[in-house]
Amino acid sequence: MKLKKLIENLPIEIFRGSKEVEVTSLCSHSKYLAPGSLFIAKVGTHTDGSQYINEAIASGAVAILTDLPNPSLKITQLIAKDVRQAEALLAARFYDDPSSELFMVGITGTNGKTTTSYLIHYLLKSGMIGTIEYIVGKVRFQSELTTPDIITNQKLLREMVKQGCRSAVMEVSSHALSQKRTEGIDFDCAIFTNLTQDHLDYHHTIEEYAATKALLFKGLKKEATAVVPYGEKRMIAECKSKILTYGIGQGDVAATDLHLAFDHTTFKVNGKEYKMPLVGRFNVLNAVAALAACRVYGKEDCDLEHFPSVPGRLQRVKDNVFVDFAHTPDALENVLQALREFAPARILTVFGAGGDRDRGKRPKMGAVAAKYSDLVILTSDNPRSEDPEKICAEIAVGAPSALIEIDRRKAIERAIGLADRDDLVLIAGKGHESYQIFAHKTIPFDDRKVVMEILCGVGCC
Repeated sequence: MKLKKLIENLPIEIFRGSKEVEVTSLCSHSKYLAPGSLFIAKVGTHTDGSQYINEAIASGAVAILTDLPNPSLKITQLIAKDVRQAEALLAARFYDDPSSELFMVGITGTNGKTTTSYLIHYLLKSGMIGTIEYIVGKVRFQSELTTPDIITNQKLLREMVKQGCRSAVMEVSSHALSQKRTEGIDFDCAIFTNLTQDHLDYHHTIEEYAATKALLFKGLKKEATAVVPYGEKRMIAECKSKILTYGIGQGDVAATDLHLAFDHTTFKVNGKEYKMPLVGRFNVLNAVAALAACRVYGKEDCDLEHFPSVPGRLQRVKDNVFVDFAHTPDALENVLQALREFAPARILTVFGAGGDRDRGKRPKMGAVAAKYSDLVILTSDNPRSEDPEKICAEIAVGAPSALIEIDRRKAIERAIGLADRDDLVLIAGKGHESYQIFAHKTIPFDDRKVVMEILCGVGCC
């Protein structure tokens, strides 16, 4: 695309150079830049993109977008006051605004985004962008971020259109909203799941965290629909769109007549009975939110019975051993409450907490685990640059009787070894993840595979 067409009528000025250059791609990461790219030099969380302009030029960039001109550079330079906003506008134009051709669903909230997105993907046969993977037609990619950068988002959405998708569902993280990674995406439906303590290392206060989540709903057009829990007010305080509420026993889309079993759940919505393989009250809320989105789309005939479940989300790996991604106090409580409803003899819980993340939630998670578990074993999660022993010590403030085994494999092995036939074992925190991040290395580690290896080792497979 010619540069002059790409920037026409956008809040971008040319400081120097020609508008006639041909732009073959957009890039904000110099290491991934290809010849013919427009390099977008923006300030990130840890680095300033302007430091990599010379590297981008050496790699074949034909133009640079930044907020400050540099007279010494002999390359076409574009200037914008708000580089992130300009990047969003450029990406939408370069990929020909694919969200306008799709029924777009955005989901935000502390917990439940992934399960709800998988449910919508299943019901609408939509494309999907989320924590575990990106699904484009029949192709699946392992995700790197819950919500990618805006250029990647637009590129994925355009490919979905090419593959014949009519709808797309996207998990929208608070980091993404703060960093304008979904700017310019035209959402037809936005879902809010819940908000509990998380990411306060980034947002600092729960109020700031909530205000960031609310940006998704503030940006909806009037014709769109906000799907929120019954009674929710914070998210829709500045929302101009239509509102559709959901809940258990209350809301425009309400679940009633719940029956919670060990391997399935049944409930009714407007007199119609649904059966699904997901368990727990929190998953009923996820399912009802997905059904509400389908109603907005215009699909009323929905079947949940054959839903294939979600990797690492209250996933029964073998017999009485479950793996879940729960890494917040609320998520851990929801999962443990769901398991407690099955009336096991005991619940044995293994978990840790991520390093370099919100430390304030650690003792709270410990207290939740101690309340609902009969035995708690604290271990490493993704300690990153922190000492895992110190992380466990902070969790143990809320669970003083917990055992500590830093080696995650040994902790899982210990829990399985101590569990009797009528007990349940929960391994929480990492869910679908297939790695473990330490200060100077990342190693392969999948809780589900480790469980199977341990059980096969003792002749139970």
